[in-house]
Amino acid sequence: MNKVLDVKSVSKRFGGVQALDDVSIHLNEGEVLALAGDNGAGKSTLIKVVSGVYHPDDGNIIFNNENIQLDNPRFAREKGIETIYQDLALADNLNVGANIFLGREPMTTKFGVPIINREFMLSESKKVLKNLEINIPESSLEEPVGKLSGGQRQAVAIGRALYWNAKLLIMDEPTAALGVPEQRNVMDLIKKLKEQKVSIIFISHNLTDIFQASDRIVVLRRGIKAGERIISETNSDEVVKLMVQG
Repeated sequence: MNKVLDVKSVSKRFGGVQALDDVSIHLNEGEVLALAGDNGAGKSTLIKVVSGVYHPDDGNIIFNNENIQLDNPRFAREKGIETIYQDLALADNLNVGANIFLGREPMTTKFGVPIINREFMLSESKKVLKNLEINIPESSLEEPVGKLSGGQRQAVAIGRALYWNAKLLIMDEPTAALGVPEQRNVMDLIKKLKEQKVSIIFISHNLTDIFQASDRIVVLRRGIKAGERIISETNSDEVVKLMVQG
């Protein structure tokens, strides 16, 4: 399989706290890797290292066969690493197209004056949602996204990442604030992303979601890698033991 991400022996300290200690993970093309662990296990620190928020004190990150130093989140996004945090980072007062192009708005000219090309933003947002088979009524596309449901907002955030050619998508607790029907929709979206060869790091406290969505699981405990399992070859009891043992 084509390896997209290879995190080798990464460590990160904050003063006297060892947040990550010699952690290695890898991710293949079109694979979903779950990160599990209690609060303080190191999950957030690890994804912030991979997404360019933190610099590791030790270790290397290889992405698409290139040894890279992720100087900041913008550089990570330019490389094709997108992160969808729990709060989704959407502008609730803007519509779907404006959110997909937030900070990267296309321009056109009218009577010699540069203006934002809102028609292009609307047509492109329709295409990306159709590609993901996301059903948001056309009448809602020009409404503020704050009026959309939680699952629709999650879909907009995913659509934005894909529009900008994400090769690796980090999803932080994507179903935490959703009802059961919308949780199923997110699971369906993850399946579609896999079919499109998008690699996903999936962070969740919900083991049911992890077992439904993931191919492999890495368990962190107090900054170390406590274990790694293929989902089809393990169970929730074994995962919980890895999280709490020692």
